[in-house]
Amino acid sequence: MTYKPPSFKSLNGVHQKLSFVLLAVLCLLSFGFVSAQAGNMKVYKHVDAQGIIHYSSKKPRGKSYHILNIRCPECSEWRNSVDWKNTPLITDLYQTEIEHAAKHHGVEKALLQAVIHAESAYKAAAVSSAGAQGLMQLMPLTQKTYAVNNPFDAKQNILGGAAYLRHLKNNYKNMDIYLAAYNSGETAVERYGRQIPPFPETREYVRRVKILYGRYKQNQQRLNAINNNRVMATGASAGSAP
Repeated sequence: MTYKPPSFKSLNGVHQKLSFVLLAVLCLLSFGFVSAQAGNMKVYKHVDAQGIIHYSSKKPRGKSYHILNIRCPECSEWRNSVDWKNTPLITDLYQTEIEHAAKHHGVEKALLQAVIHAESAYKAAAVSSAGAQGLMQLMPLTQKTYAVNNPFDAKQNILGGAAYLRHLKNNYKNMDIYLAAYNSGETAVERYGRQIPPFPETREYVRRVKILYGRYKQNQQRLNAINNNRVMATGASAGSAP
């Protein structure tokens, strides 16, 4: 069945227009319109003679328009196109918040980094078509459980996600299983005998996070070794001073 993509109209006023930009993006996410360039959605924007703004996934005919390229971490085309063993790690964003949450909830920093990378590509404003929000893509019920009042606040989101991961780790022990539960929910994991559910998305998610986890952990070990060598060198220099 061929689906004809909708055209979105704005209301008068700046705030209404901005809200419809977000609505258009979210709707296109849910319908899965992805451009040939994996990981980006191409959205066409044009203004008609009445001054009404329209958004569509198809190029308007005979009309002036602007193209909005929106990165889509949720889209399978993006995820499947990434070489997770070699894609650059992201180590310059939200490190203070990650370290705080890791210590507070007793979760490895590398695990939080991997989950954030896999879930949102470190996009704090990310929203999935299923309603998951923020860096660690927390669902509304999870937000409520862990007192996350603003899922787009990095500190709150990461603390909530770390608390949820701690709960799942305590409950399932095995990394494959608790990562599967983070992705597909505890109900699905229980339904399949506390094993990874047979969902391609969930199996790919577990694989992806484990690859990233290993790489972030190795990177942290490398940084620790460098720091230790610096401390030893500084101590040796101080000890040899007259």
